[in-house]
Amino acid sequence: MANENSKILTLEEEMQLRKPIDDYVGGIQAKIDSLRAEESPNKGEISKLIREAEEYLKEHFDRDYYQKVKASCEQEKIQAKESYEKRVAELKQEHEQNMAKLSDHHEIKDEKYVYKNRLFDAKIKRDKELQQMKDRLHAAYTYEFHLIDLLRMSKYTIPEVMSQKWENYKYTFNRRNFFLQNGLYIAIALIFVMLCIITPIVKNAPLLTYNNVLNIFQQAAPRMFLALGVAGLILLTGTDLSIGRMVGMGMTAATIIMHQGINTGAVFGHVFDFTKMSIGARIILALVVCIVLCTIFTAIAGFFTAKFKMHPFISTMANMLVIFGLVTYATKGVSFGAIEPVIPTMIIPIINGFPTIILWAVAAIAIVWFIWNKTTFGKNLYAVGGNPEAASVSGISVFKVTVGAFVMAGILYGFGSWLECARMVGSGSAAYGQGWEMDAIAACVVGGVSFTGGIGKISGVVVGVVIFTALTYSLTILGIDTNLQFVFSGIIILVAVTLDCLKYVQKT
Repeated sequence: MANENSKILTLEEEMQLRKPIDDYVGGIQAKIDSLRAEESPNKGEISKLIREAEEYLKEHFDRDYYQKVKASCEQEKIQAKESYEKRVAELKQEHEQNMAKLSDHHEIKDEKYVYKNRLFDAKIKRDKELQQMKDRLHAAYTYEFHLIDLLRMSKYTIPEVMSQKWENYKYTFNRRNFFLQNGLYIAIALIFVMLCIITPIVKNAPLLTYNNVLNIFQQAAPRMFLALGVAGLILLTGTDLSIGRMVGMGMTAATIIMHQGINTGAVFGHVFDFTKMSIGARIILALVVCIVLCTIFTAIAGFFTAKFKMHPFISTMANMLVIFGLVTYATKGVSFGAIEPVIPTMIIPIINGFPTIILWAVAAIAIVWFIWNKTTFGKNLYAVGGNPEAASVSGISVFKVTVGAFVMAGILYGFGSWLECARMVGSGSAAYGQGWEMDAIAACVVGGVSFTGGIGKISGVVVGVVIFTALTYSLTILGIDTNLQFVFSGIIILVAVTLDCLKYVQKT
């Protein structure tokens, strides 16, 4: 066979190349099967036969079969591309000749339309041929693992598992999908690398230090609770505009209860004094009050959303206005000062320089992940978000799932505001948390939680929160004006939603 490496193999020729391998390994496999069928199989003999077959595969499979199939596919690719280019040139020449004969506007338009369709058909034919070669090469590569699978009864080594994963990744890789799914992350990573380069030049100090990384995670921890809460609502094609006001309400309530000494401010004209309670009791009471207050309001929004098919934009906007109005009117808009200085060391102590507030966020991530992925409620959440009508027909209560998602969000908002109060050592006011709803929603969108519903992962939410917190922290260190940071965040949100819409359009 002359020039074997460049020969294009037919399917029959490929099977002939594989036949010696099938015969040899098949003979050994038959012996192994007969040994395994015995009452007391000789494991040593079985292992010896498996090693013999694997040594044969190692010596012959790649050299005598796979490389020849690979060379054949490469030649077929070249041939397919040349054939396509030749066809395009022929169509172009034919189109130019036809256009030279035409003068009528409608005929010219029809000819252009026909030409465009013919080009498209040629491209489809080329892509189909290239995909067939790709399928053939992938099948040839995985056939060795099929033989190993039969010999070892589905027991692979770690390198073999990694090799198969890499092959499957290359086989399923699509450049357009890759950039749709990861383009924003790549862009943000490049921006962050630029910030890491610029910061030492401008501020004479590196950005990526151990303390800075811990500060980023520490700031991200309370925001993680808020993002995890609203992620469930976005999963239902909803949102929540009242998050920032809930944080302000929770911060105010927690500060009043855990205040250092008697409160300096009044609520509806009444000055509260919780100093007679123990510190531990005040901490627990503050957490309970934060959760109850936030859950009451989210449950109200959830009820109107589920019962009256009201869009969450409206129900949560109403919440936002009511909460801000009530808290501002009740407290006259004053800040309630600091909480007992011992409380942060009890709730979120710093141990050997490590802020344990991060552990609270990790616990929240684990719990919400479990709810989303391992419970009936979580499965129903995805079902209702993906198609509420179909979910209802299948027996899922859309009302209960919707209200449940809002209640879970309220619990997470309460926890988040309580932790933020401990992190900031108080300073609760109605204005605190303004704009946090945008940060939480943006983090979810950047993390891949789709507004089309039923699409999203907890890992994406975590990545989104960390990305936004890291960028905000980096820009603040560089001294970038807060207003410009809003512009930057807005552009990121716009790009993230655009990419999400493109993915949705592609699917449909």
